[in-house]
Formats: sequence, structure tokens, C-alpha cells
Amino acid sequence: MPKKLLLLPPLSVSSAFRAPRVSPAARLAMNAARTGYRVFSANSTAACTELAKRITERLGAELGKSVVYQETNGETRVEIKESVRGQDVFIIQTIPRDVNTAVMELLIMAYALKTACARSIIGVIPYFPYSKQSKMRKRGSIVCKLLASMLAKAGLTHIITMDLHQKEIQGFFSFPVDNLRASPFLLQYIQEEIPNYRNAVIVAKSPDAAKRAQSYAERLRLGLAVIHGEAQCTELDMDDGRHSPPMVKNATVHPGLELPLMMAKEKPPITVVGDVGGSIAIIVDDIIDDVESFVAAAEILKERGAYKIYVMATHGILSAEAPRLIEESSIDEVVVTNTVPHEVQKLQCPKIKTVDISLILSEAIRRIHNGESMAYLFRNITVDD
Repeated sequence: MPKKLLLLPPLSVSSAFRAPRVSPAARLAMNAARTGYRVFSANSTAACTELAKRITERLGAELGKSVVYQETNGETRVEIKESVRGQDVFIIQTIPRDVNTAVMELLIMAYALKTACARSIIGVIPYFPYSKQSKMRKRGSIVCKLLASMLAKAGLTHIITMDLHQKEIQGFFSFPVDNLRASPFLLQYIQEEIPNYRNAVIVAKSPDAAKRAQSYAERLRLGLAVIHGEAQCTELDMDDGRHSPPMVKNATVHPGLELPLMMAKEKPPITVVGDVGGSIAIIVDDIIDDVESFVAAAEILKERGAYKIYVMATHGILSAEAPRLIEESSIDEVVVTNTVPHEVQKLQCPKIKTVDISLILSEAIRRIHNGESMAYLFRNITVDD
């Protein structure tokens, strides 16, 4: 006789293997822990971690544990020393003089966090590198667009930056970009630290900076002046098309093709549009790097009767001999923010002053993590700021 199959009752999960009951308060605490945030610095040098420490102090958080160093063969190595699974991770990267190393540190750290299963990776890059290379120059390339693609490929999902050289750079990215403004902090410095600022005139050192200067002048209810002329050495000089295309001898021209004759560009002699006589001149711009144009502008303003000259910019890169040139010039004070480390330059030139912008960066981090609106950080801000 065939054996009868005994049907066993379905197995019940033993109470020893059942998940323990969790109270709603404990569940919320567990969810908060899983969806917390961490703040890392992508550079281990003291000058570059200063801003990161200021931001974490304002947030009441600790700087994430990581190691960033250069190997003997020049390669960059990044090691994350704590779990970031399911976390919102903010990478603070200030750009020192070695720009390319800083970019690689940021890319490698972002990729390391991506492979460590971070929920989102937000880059806090106060000064965005290669922002001046955002337009095509002859047979060059738009390097800023390349960098945006590299950051997205490395794993970044959001960027917080400040005063992009060109607002259109935001269109290069495939993820959100919050372009914060330093103008509220610089305006506050003018009102609180410049004696008799009501007798000041806001100056644009070239027509390109006129919109920014106009915005400052309207907010402070001050006059406006613009410097215009050949003596100004802007980023467009010699690359603005006046020498392109080059003259070619015995060029072959298609029969019947007659293009209109183009006049060569020629800037007029240097002039100051506006009255600065007997006033304080405040030159405003977004970046101060090579200071020759600022020094030349200061000399012209002195000749036109300005008795005190300030230069205010968001990003104080101050390359090469900038501290020495400022010290020897007619400029009385250079005011920049701490988006770029410049402690060495301050030791070389006491005219350089710093405005701290860690407050707005820490608030942006808090709002992004909590899913709050960023509109408060842009109140009364215009496109030209």
C-alpha cells in the first residue's frame, strides 16, 4: 500500500524571530538617524578646513571623519572613516591655489561617498573653479561645462555655490544649483565699517561690472561711476575677437563671396563716467585675482579727486604679486569674503580685510537637509547682485 502523505500545518514564525514592537517615538528617532546628515571637508590642509569648521560650529555638528592626502606619486587618495549609508552628505571644498588638486579631491570624495551608499551628495563650493572659462574663446573649450559633467558623473546631486562669475553657468548642470549672494555681507560692511560712507560713490572698473555696481548704488542710495577705456585689462582683452581671424596672405576667396568689411575694435581713451571728486570711491566686483586693473583704476580715481579708495569683491584669489601691488598702490583697503583661503596674503598685506560668509552657507545646508524653502536666503536679491 502506498504510504500516506502527512500534511503538516503551516509553520508559524516563532516569537523569538519576530521583530520587536517599536513605539512611534522610537521609530521617528530611528528614521531621523537613518536620514541624518554629515559634513565633510574635501581638503585636509588647515587653511582649507577653516571655513568647514566655522560652518559645522554654526550647525552644532561635528566635521565628518575622513582622510585626504597625496601619495608619493602625486595621486590623490580619499578614505571615509565612518558610515554614511542613507545620509545626506555635504562636501565643503574651498579652492586653494592648486586648483586641479582641489577638483580631484572633490571628485574622488564624491565618488567614494556614492559607493558608500549616501542618500544624497551636496557639494558646497563657495568659489566655483574654472568659472571664467564659461565661454568659447577662438579654438578653445568651455571647461566649466566639462567640470559640471564630471561632478555629475562622480555622484553629486546638488551644489551650493556663491556669486558665479556668469549666472548662466547654472545651465551647465543636470542637477539643482543654489547660487548664493555675498552682497548682503559686503553691504553691511560698507555701512558699519566705512566711516562717512554716505559720501561714497560706487565704481565699476569696467562696463562689464556696471550692473553689479548699479545694484550696490541703488541699495545704499549712493552715486554711480563707471570707468571706461583702453587702460582696463579685462578678461576679454586680446581674446575679444579684434585679432581673430588672423590675417592670411594669399587667401583663397570663393568667387562672388563678398563679406561686409568689419571695423577693428578700438576702445576709447580712458574716461570716468560720473563724478568722484571729494568722495570715497568703492570699486565692486565678483573676483579679484590679478590686481593690475584695480590698481590702474585706483590711480585714475585718485587723479579725478577721490580721497579714499576701497575695493570689494566676493572671491579674493589674489594670485602672484597681488599683495605687494595692493600694498604699494593707492588702494586703502581690499575687502573680500572667506570663500577662498587667503591668510598668507593677509600676512603680506594688512590692507586686505575678510568678511565671514559661513552664516549663509550653514543656513543653506540646514534648509536643504530639512527640505525647507531657500527663498529666505534670496530675499531682496536681484539677478545683478
